[in-house]
Amino acid sequence: MMRCCGLLTAQNEPVPLKSIEVELEVRDHVATVVSTLNYKNKENKPLEAVFVFPLPGDAAVCHFSAKIGQTQIVAEVKEKQKAREEYDDALSCGQQAFLLEESDQSPDIFSLSVGSLPPRESASIRLEYVTELAVQADDGLRFCLPAVLNPRYQLRGSFSLSLLPRHLLIGSLLSVGLVPYSLSFSARVSSPRPISKVESNCSLDPLQYLNTDQTQATVNLAAGHKFDRDVELLIYYKDANQPTAVVEAGQASAEPGSLMGDPVVMVSLYPEFPQSVMSSVASCGEFVFLMDRSGSMSNTRIRSAKDTLLLLLKSLPMGCYFNIYSFGSSYEHIFLKSVEYSQQTMKEALKKVEQMQANLGGTEILEPLKHIYSQPFIPNQPRQLFVFTDGEVRNTKEVIDLVKNNSDSHRCFSFGIGEGASSALINGMAKEGGGHAQFITGTDRMQAKVMQSLRFALQPVVVDISVTWDLPKEMSVTVLSPQITALFQGQRSLIYAQLTGQSSEAAEGCVTVKYSLAGHPSENQLHFSLRPAEDTGLTVHRLGARTLIRSLEMEEREHRGQQGGGVKEKVVQLSVQSGVSSSFTAFIAVNKDNSEVIQGPLVRRNIPTAMIQSPPVVKSFLSNGRARPPGRLEAVSLCCINVANDSKQ
Repeated sequence: MMRCCGLLTAQNEPVPLKSIEVELEVRDHVATVVSTLNYKNKENKPLEAVFVFPLPGDAAVCHFSAKIGQTQIVAEVKEKQKAREEYDDALSCGQQAFLLEESDQSPDIFSLSVGSLPPRESASIRLEYVTELAVQADDGLRFCLPAVLNPRYQLRGSFSLSLLPRHLLIGSLLSVGLVPYSLSFSARVSSPRPISKVESNCSLDPLQYLNTDQTQATVNLAAGHKFDRDVELLIYYKDANQPTAVVEAGQASAEPGSLMGDPVVMVSLYPEFPQSVMSSVASCGEFVFLMDRSGSMSNTRIRSAKDTLLLLLKSLPMGCYFNIYSFGSSYEHIFLKSVEYSQQTMKEALKKVEQMQANLGGTEILEPLKHIYSQPFIPNQPRQLFVFTDGEVRNTKEVIDLVKNNSDSHRCFSFGIGEGASSALINGMAKEGGGHAQFITGTDRMQAKVMQSLRFALQPVVVDISVTWDLPKEMSVTVLSPQITALFQGQRSLIYAQLTGQSSEAAEGCVTVKYSLAGHPSENQLHFSLRPAEDTGLTVHRLGARTLIRSLEMEEREHRGQQGGGVKEKVVQLSVQSGVSSSFTAFIAVNKDNSEVIQGPLVRRNIPTAMIQSPPVVKSFLSNGRARPPGRLEAVSLCCINVANDSKQ
């Protein structure tokens, strides 16, 4: 029996993906990431290579191109179904085609299809996205390159091929450390303020400063990285957390008055609350903790989640109320209803938490959330929900929508536990629940993160938040960001806005945020120059477009099925106009210059993805669920869906 040579999957199939090169450019608190994926078909048959991979849930994917030999093909953003049909039609005609699409279920999972790669041919795929960096408890800025893809749990009773997102059948997944392709990673950091240090959970080469004032630096991932974990960078600036506003000029080729044609401003505010108000506030609240005990939380994850919860329990103020829920395929709670926090109830809760194991099956978080939201409120004890999960759910958007629909009755503080925790779920729950998100990937900095979230939870709810703009009379503003619903002491709030009209380069604008804290009216104000910044490209426009797209997508889900909405059409139009992907669009590229029709049967290869894996119970082998149009080529496809990671059939 002949054996294949070169890079192989666990099923002994050749792997066409050879290496990934990542270049990161950080400007203050915004990151631009360029990933280059290098493929080579060493087989004697044409291939379709499919790579399912994670990206940050709030990333704006804004460029996708392919290079085959000397031919460069830049993809276009099109309505998703049209893009899929164009891809399938190209393959059926023997043309090379490339498709990049976001999962229908979660915005942090993407699928890249490389179609009709001829024998012995190489292809280089370039993917670019921009994202904001989250502020950490110690004032560092966190960048995370997701390397680990956790299989998303399929709800009981709903496991059918028709319900799975197209392409996003997670195929040929390997345990962590076994992915047979290499990763190189380099970062360039620049800021108006000096860079103090850059830290990482991975080995780095020494930080290299590029100028004497230390406002520019480069750092590389040390050689030999195994791509077995998320790559996390923590960037520290001197005198961080200063309010800023960046105005970016519109695209010269775009229509004036359009989002891409007008200037866009990104405002970063760090509210400072009056100390007299903060010190006079009594600590109280009903603290409800929701712990993920599904099978995927086994080993270090459940230990990390328990340590986080234990620290919170020991830090609650006397006289508050609390309860602890845990969930998997079913859910449990320690007390029938929330009880007053005392030495006795704390001791009882600590004992129960220590005994918790990851043994409740699947990750069905909706039902315990619905139960918590149905419980009666305790007078003068604002409800604070703390969620601990790896986020391995398939109904991410449904969970986030439920949190949003109950946002007027509680605040939600989420903790992503372990490598590969879903950023879309963790950040989405906190954002829509008016709380704050943290990611716990080890013991480092855990205490600071936990105590920051508790401080925010003990802070009174900020109400009556309004944003007003003072601009030259010939200018107007269209806010792209959703209304601010939560403010926390010293925590950044971002506002994107489109500026229409003309102004002199010396002109100034002003933005004012007014709010009420514990009955005391307050405001924060920022004056800024309307002169566009240099060398920002279209980063701010793309982030602004991404923000508006996500808001419209949520609005579409809320009004789905109603007549005359037209929201989906707005999302598609904005996505195509801005070149930023959405749940309703995809990037499509077809090599129409290649006159040679690719002959022979097309073989499908699913690229292995690093995966945190608990002991498997069942594996199902399914076809890829895509009907290939009739024609010369027939795709041979075998996908492995690991549905047993959470053992729940």
